[in-house]
Amino acid sequence: MGQFIAVTLASVWLVLGTQPSAQTSQALNPQAKLSSAPKMRLTGEVDSNSPAIWDRTDRGLLRLFVMTSYSGRPSTAGGRNLTSLGVAEPSSLDPWPGGGVWMEAIVPDVDGTWYGYYHNEMPASTVCPGSDKVIPRIGAARSRDHGRTWEQLGIILEAPFGAFDCGTNNVFFVNGVGDFSVQLDEDSRDLYFFFSQYERSMAQQGIAVARLAWADRDEPVGKMMVWRTRVWLPAARAVPRGDEVMWLYNTGTPVFPALDGWHDEGTTTDEFWGPSVHWNTYLQMYVMLLNRAKDTKYDQEGIYVSYSPRLDDPRIWSAPMKVLNGGSWYPQVIGLEEGTGTDKVAGEWARFFMQGTSQYLIHFTR
Repeated sequence: MGQFIAVTLASVWLVLGTQPSAQTSQALNPQAKLSSAPKMRLTGEVDSNSPAIWDRTDRGLLRLFVMTSYSGRPSTAGGRNLTSLGVAEPSSLDPWPGGGVWMEAIVPDVDGTWYGYYHNEMPASTVCPGSDKVIPRIGAARSRDHGRTWEQLGIILEAPFGAFDCGTNNVFFVNGVGDFSVQLDEDSRDLYFFFSQYERSMAQQGIAVARLAWADRDEPVGKMMVWRTRVWLPAARAVPRGDEVMWLYNTGTPVFPALDGWHDEGTTTDEFWGPSVHWNTYLQMYVMLLNRAKDTKYDQEGIYVSYSPRLDDPRIWSAPMKVLNGGSWYPQVIGLEEGTGTDKVAGEWARFFMQGTSQYLIHFTR
């Protein structure tokens, strides 16, 4: 593991050359620092973000549930708290969308229904003959039994069709969208998706943002709007694809654009990916943790953090600042507060996880 690095809100802003807004400038000056803690592992194997949800069982008992995904198959574990999770049991999704499924985000409704959002990888061989790489996309599902079984709601975001780079040096993807997290705004009006965009053009690579009206959660297909050049753009149109309909979505304007792309001739890269966003009750700000890749094999340069007072304006996220040298994929927090602390809500102190393992606490100060 790399050394710990204190993080401050920098005066230098990287986002498309913008400057901080007055509201952001007047906000807190947050800092984040890691400190060693006894090692803790989630009970399921992990190679994606791992959503955590407090919910009541059929007996009325409040329990913490954590969904983990590995090798394209999700599982669910539950327990009294983070230190007492049971065995992670396989979860089903019907109908299966094909390829692998990683359940990266869950938003519970007031009636106990869970709305899940998954990273789905489909073989690229259909557009790049002979390729063993994949194309990620984002889908939605619904569960009424604490994540044991899921009802398919459809694919809700894909990269523009035809923008593939079959000769890419990226070891996984020829294009696509995925590796994301989801946050419901404070008014329960919109779901915000912070996702990794693997477009063919470097100018369109990086962390992008889309939103879905919470009112459309049961019928989300074709409803996603992508943030592009200061506006939220709906799907352009639907086109037939076999027995299905494929919606054509706009490419998002990256919040944190690539400095060295995935698909050029070299094997180096300089790109943020895999965002995890939570509301920090102590800072009264949203916090985004990010991977920063240094090559097309996704080797880590470090883990970074960014802050924003709001979700509706992607331009006001602060410049990412390093919190850890190197590190592993999928940095995220799980809050320590009994009954409320999750991967989406945390306070002054939280557990800091990478790839399902925590060896650090993360401390936020202002």
